[in-house]
Amino acid sequence: MEIFYLIYVLAFIVGSIGGLLLSYKKHMEPFIISEIDVLYLVLSIIGWILFINHSLFAGLIPVFVPITIGLLLIGLVIGARPGYGRKESIIGILIAGIIYLLKFLLF
Repeated sequence: MEIFYLIYVLAFIVGSIGGLLLSYKKHMEPFIISEIDVLYLVLSIIGWILFINHSLFAGLIPVFVPITIGLLLIGLVIGARPGYGRKESIIGILIAGIIYLLKFLLF
């Protein structure tokens, strides 16, 4: 069981490093406040849904797989340059939270 925690931490670290490299390659300017990056938004939504709602996939695949992929994608967004990815992360958390609450209300 402890090996899964190591896998989770490594997935998040790899995602954070990848996000930093991706954001430096994508954005040469110092900081943009007004834009929401569509790529980061999609990665954030998918990552937070996989991380928070991993029980939705319990019958299909082992439970550690969506958590690991979710943490990798979350790390890509959170690990971006300072100032980037924060709006996208908040939107991803909200959407995943709504799905989590709907799961309990409907089932």
